[in-house]
Amino acid sequence: MTTPKRTTTGGRSATAKHGSRVARRGPSGRPAAAGRAGRATQDGKSVQAAAIARRLARLYPDAHCSLDFASPFELLVATILSAQCTDKRVNMVTRDLFARWPTPADMAAARPAELEQVIRSTGFFRAKARSLLGCCRALEERHAGQVPTTIEELVRLPGVGRKTANVVLGSGFGRAVGVVVDTHVGRISRRLGLSRHADPLKVERDLMAAVPAGHWIAWSHRLIEHGRTVCMARRPRCEACPLAELCPRVGLQGAGQRAAGRAARGKK
Repeated sequence: MTTPKRTTTGGRSATAKHGSRVARRGPSGRPAAAGRAGRATQDGKSVQAAAIARRLARLYPDAHCSLDFASPFELLVATILSAQCTDKRVNMVTRDLFARWPTPADMAAARPAELEQVIRSTGFFRAKARSLLGCCRALEERHAGQVPTTIEELVRLPGVGRKTANVVLGSGFGRAVGVVVDTHVGRISRRLGLSRHADPLKVERDLMAAVPAGHWIAWSHRLIEHGRTVCMARRPRCEACPLAELCPRVGLQGAGQRAAGRAARGKK
């Protein structure tokens, strides 16, 4: 009886080249086991994110956008001004700003030097003045003086990126199209293990995949509040954090020991 020859590739048997078993691959071309592991990891993050979202809702039920505004246009202007500036300072500036130029048409016609003087204390005032003038002119020319309600149209306006567009859509129109990622949201999301990226766009992508859509708008407001009161950048209050059992404390090596040490010193 003749023994069938084993197929070889380059003088080596297929089993020798790939091991005793050939890895099965899924539709993506990756090994099927790797695909299942990836799905399991994402499922775990989704469960974790949903639990965190519910906990944050109980902790900060009244968290909201801290910029003062009476219309989507005012929110759009205030958000542009908030770059590299505190919301408190922006709120002080916009009182006078909107009293002088209450509509896109009014602001589009403003003299650049006057506009710069009014917004000077927000920093980068020349660049921000150019953005405001360009944005207001675009609103008049393309949108009949109205703030558009799609992210595609918003990001085409001068001075408007995805973060600003998400703020306007979420807090101005109540539309959950994405997740606002600022310094606090990005930092805490990485600490919670929900993203490993520094790029806000990549962090937003990870959060949209994990956080329930019904929490997208409030997620950023609540994380910002949590970051200001508990999860500070340099000395987080891990020992008093109500999210402690849900948080892997990524990037906080030794945080438990430091927290325990602070707690012990406080008891003396």
